[in-house]
Amino acid sequence: MKKYANNSAEAMARILVMQMMCDGNFDPAEIDELEHLRVYEALDITRKGFITVLQDYCNDLSDDASEDGNIRLVDAERIDQLLDSVDDGRKRLMVAAIALGIARSDNDFSDVELVVFRHMLKRWHLTLEDLQSAFAD
Repeated sequence: MKKYANNSAEAMARILVMQMMCDGNFDPAEIDELEHLRVYEALDITRKGFITVLQDYCNDLSDDASEDGNIRLVDAERIDQLLDSVDDGRKRLMVAAIALGIARSDNDFSDVELVVFRHMLKRWHLTLEDLQSAFAD
């Protein structure tokens, strides 16, 4: 799996890509939603840079496929490795809030997305109340 510097824009983007793809139902409209949520600015990454991270993640998933071609989109070890690449508390809050916004944007928060999101919060020792407090106006 490709490595990015801890707390880098690419490491954060990769977590968002994982969250977007975990249900196996990637909608290209989610890329547009990233602009609406001003994610590129928040992460300090270009749209093209984000798409490169997306492509790299897809390549890594393909490389990890079993001999019969099965791909495990939800793999605890991979997810933990990705989550551990962001250890700055403020960046964790931001990524978790963005992940929640993206998941909710299509009005279809799938069970798999929910499980992965809850795992993110648990691994990072965050709660929904933490997110609300950090981003309340």
